[in-house]
This record gives sequence, C-alpha cells and structure tokens, in this order.
Amino acid sequence: MKFALFGNTYQAKKSAHIIRLLSILKKYNAEIFISREFYRFLVDEQNMDIQTAGVFERNDFEADMVLSIGGDGTFLKAASQVGRKNIPILGINTGRLGFLADVSPEEMEDTFEDIYHHNYKVEDRSVLQVQSNGQPLKGYPFGLNEIAVLKRDSSSMITIHTSINGAYLTTYQADGLVIATPTGSTAYSLSIGGPVIVPHSSTIAITPVAPHSLNVRPIVINDDWEITLDVESRSHNFLVAIDGRSETCKEGTRLTIRKADYKIKVVKRPNHIFFHTLRNKMMWGVDGRG
Repeated sequence: MKFALFGNTYQAKKSAHIIRLLSILKKYNAEIFISREFYRFLVDEQNMDIQTAGVFERNDFEADMVLSIGGDGTFLKAASQVGRKNIPILGINTGRLGFLADVSPEEMEDTFEDIYHHNYKVEDRSVLQVQSNGQPLKGYPFGLNEIAVLKRDSSSMITIHTSINGAYLTTYQADGLVIATPTGSTAYSLSIGGPVIVPHSSTIAITPVAPHSLNVRPIVINDDWEITLDVESRSHNFLVAIDGRSETCKEGTRLTIRKADYKIKVVKRPNHIFFHTLRNKMMWGVDGRG
C-alpha cells in the first residue's frame, strides 16, 4: 500500500510515536510519502533519520490512504489537502481529545493489521463550502468541521442577516455565527452550546456566538439547503474562519454557504461506535456527583 503522511509540527516530544509508526509500516513494505513541512520538521528539528519513498508539497500526492498523526487540527489540515481526491484518511491521535483522530498510539499495531486484512470501515463525511458575493474567498473555501463568521476584534458585536433558501430566518446580533457539519458538531459549535449531531444525519447546525438576545437558540436544518449571510459591522470588517483558518472580509460582503459536491472519507476501526466515543472522550452522560 501507498501512504501519504501528514503530522503535527508542534509536538516534538511525541516524535517517538512517528518512529514506531514508520517501523510498523516498514514491516508491511509500505510505500510512505511524507508532506514536506512534516519531513523538514522530523529531519531538521528532530534530527531523525527518516526512510521515505518520497516527499510531496501540499496536495501534490496520490496514495491508497492518508495518515494524519497529531490531533484533530492535523486531521483537518490533511483533509483540506485531500479535498476531492477521494482518498480515505486515518487519524492517529497524539493530541488531547481526538474525535477525528481517534486511533491511539497503543492501537497502531492492531489498526494496521486490520487495514492490511481489509478489516476497517470508511465513513463519508459531508463538507461545507462558502462563497462571497458569488466569488471564492482567497483561502481554501471548504470546511469539514465548520464555517464561522466572527467579529474581528474586541469591538462591538456584529449583525448577521440570515436567510435559508432565500427565505428570511432572523438577524443575529452576536459575536458571531457558527455553521457546523455533523462532524463539526462536537468541535467549536459544541463549545458555544450547539447540539451534538450524529455523523450521518445529513444536517447542518447554526449556532450563534454570545448572542445579544437570549431567545435565539441553535437551529438544525437539512444539509441540502443554502444559507445566505449579510454581515454588518461597526469596524466595517469581520472574520470568516473555516476549520480554524481565517481571513478578513469587508462589511457588505454576502456569504453563501452550502454543502460541497464532495465528501471526506474517514477510516474507522471495525468496532468504532459514535456513542462510545461520546461517552469516553467527552464523559457524555456521566454523573459527576459521585
């Protein structure tokens, strides 16, 4: 098998996991290609002797499977490079929580044994796309987790006129608005009071950030509906954050958000159950009263 490897370049003390991963793959005579940024980190900063079939730039690669070693942020970065390639991604978690990257370093050996015996699942995850006034944004306009519209600085809240399929929904006065996929429902959206959504529910959650009015609540809509946002700001600009990557937009920019025309494929262990992950990662439903 041919693997493309992305990794976290901020976790120096976790590099032992990389050595072990590479040694496991070597046992299977795998072809390993490493993103240049990660390769430079391992060789130049960690002084590691890395045997690899090649190094690639950004999204200039082909593989049977993409490996992301780090946390969910590393996984999201890998997903943005995979894009429409239709290559499944396996996330190995050396970070903290890990919903997307949910294979622990201790599980690597068993996981690759399963992979080489074709004993794994591939889940399709929906992606959101944003356009501004009909034109793409400067940065990568696709988000696996969420697209957030946020006030740019410590100024007063922004005003977001929101329509669904051309029908007026409401005007949010808030610090921002988070539009999340089911995959992203356990990320930023959850931290501001959004609902937990089962991954394959074909929905989108819209959740305000610190709304001025207490009677606006998160709302869940069909994922084949189109969301239109017209934003007003006293500072005359605002931020659009896509899976943590942000850029500034000018007041008066109209944003259109819809489901992208491709999906991201996520590799899961055969015994993976979403509710099990909820309980174990988030202590969901645990009674802490003792």
